[in-house]
Amino acid sequence: MKLLLAEDQPKLAAHLVEGLRAEGYAVAVAQDGDEALWMARQGTYDALLMDVMLPAKDGITVVRQLRCDGAQTPVLFLTGRDSVEDRVRGLDAGGDDYLPKPFHLEELLARLRAILRRNRLATSLLLRVVDLELDMISHVARRAGQEILLTPRELSLLELLMTHSPRQVSRATIVENGWDQHFDSGPNVVNVYINKLRRKLDLPGLRPLIHTLRGTGFALF
Repeated sequence: MKLLLAEDQPKLAAHLVEGLRAEGYAVAVAQDGDEALWMARQGTYDALLMDVMLPAKDGITVVRQLRCDGAQTPVLFLTGRDSVEDRVRGLDAGGDDYLPKPFHLEELLARLRAILRRNRLATSLLLRVVDLELDMISHVARRAGQEILLTPRELSLLELLMTHSPRQVSRATIVENGWDQHFDSGPNVVNVYINKLRRKLDLPGLRPLIHTLRGTGFALF
């Protein structure tokens, strides 16, 4: 698993990196908030270990901006500030846990394992393709963090495409999974719903996700 550690104290950062790597984690290090934000946006990490009091941009601001981007990576805040108000600020900003300094490495590892377990459970109920997400519990779709209002049939079609992504889904499969025997399931109707879904998913400035495979079906990637 790959972690991003944002910590501006070199000795503490080196100690944590040594301990985390000994447990089998790959660790990248950022020394200030701007670098942490850039690295989190450019890379893919299983969790972020974020010091709150970072130079340039504090950790809470970094996480708040990542959540606004739609990022769902679990975050463990590390900080010397331990008031109730500070903990509430960190959790409200999108943090998953809050560990006050000083702490033992064993506790950090245990809290990290806990948020990773929770994230694995959550992602098993969350479909994600590129910047598109579909929550299988609430039936809410989001693209780049923006909620998309879909009808039940559009949701069913989107779930089918995301489940198979990046593989193709034939027109026959769409009909079998999305229409009952009393519904007009001709090829033109499938095209109508694909086009409706495209118009809702392809927000301004974002690349198209649904691709037509001539003569065979559709794929989402």
